[in-house]
Amino acid sequence: MAKPTTGPFTKTADWLDWFDGPSKPVFQLPDGAVDSHCHVFGPGEAYPFAPERKYTPCDASQDQLFALRDHLGFSRNVIVQATCHGADNRALVAACRASGGRARGVATVRRDVTEAELAELHDAGVRGVRFNFVKRLVDFTPKEELLEIAARIAALGWHIVIYFEAVDLPELWDFFTGLPTTVVVDHMGRPDVAKPVDGPEFALFRKLVRENENMFVKVTCPERLTKSGPRALNGEREAYRDVVPFARALVEEFPDRVLWGTDWPHPNLKSHMPDDGLLVDFIPHIATTAELQRKLLVDNPTRLYWSD
Repeated sequence: MAKPTTGPFTKTADWLDWFDGPSKPVFQLPDGAVDSHCHVFGPGEAYPFAPERKYTPCDASQDQLFALRDHLGFSRNVIVQATCHGADNRALVAACRASGGRARGVATVRRDVTEAELAELHDAGVRGVRFNFVKRLVDFTPKEELLEIAARIAALGWHIVIYFEAVDLPELWDFFTGLPTTVVVDHMGRPDVAKPVDGPEFALFRKLVRENENMFVKVTCPERLTKSGPRALNGEREAYRDVVPFARALVEEFPDRVLWGTDWPHPNLKSHMPDDGLLVDFIPHIATTAELQRKLLVDNPTRLYWSD
């Protein structure tokens, strides 16, 4: 059954709703595991979608997110502001406050954000902002505006999440390396997994992380990156094998600076919607020891998001 989009909104025509009734993972998450990348959408009737949005999703509420957290075996969430809400962080803030300390947030803010608004976000549990450079998702923001925001949030001890396409890394390199606080890269910098894992494009990304010890990497979203699958559907517990070498390389080279998350409710997927339980079973293929799994899922996100 199609998921609703409430309020005065019409869901994007080819929108894929999140997977209903996910399986129970075979892989048992370690105690204290954090889903370090997920979202809430609306509900639209309570938290309207932004006029400048590039898509209109189905609702994906905080209660539905927390139910998934418990079903999969996570202890906590890091909720990232979805682009469909623009810089209106009310849904994110409400979810963080409703979590009882079990969620932190990554917000989107504009240059005109006030100190009082930043303080309110911090009190709610926000510990970072997201800069999105994926042109199909957001409109261009001048880099000087982003640098101004970066300086202000660095003073709060927050970090910056960056989302970009691998082909754009060369032109963004100087900007990324000049950011004044901890930087977290979404989705491995979106490598083209049809190219060699030891090829020049992915080598450049690894060089970026190697030379900048303030950078963390989310080894997330194999369902977005895969070219040949197999998909995390129909009981497939060895899904996205073409993505595994890329994620494993990062986990093994940077074990203290990697994070993992579901990306629920998986905005803007086009080919398929994964079973989130099978997606969790991707983890032991990229973090192959209990020590690596604990760093990826517990130690690193706790240090980054719950240090205070």
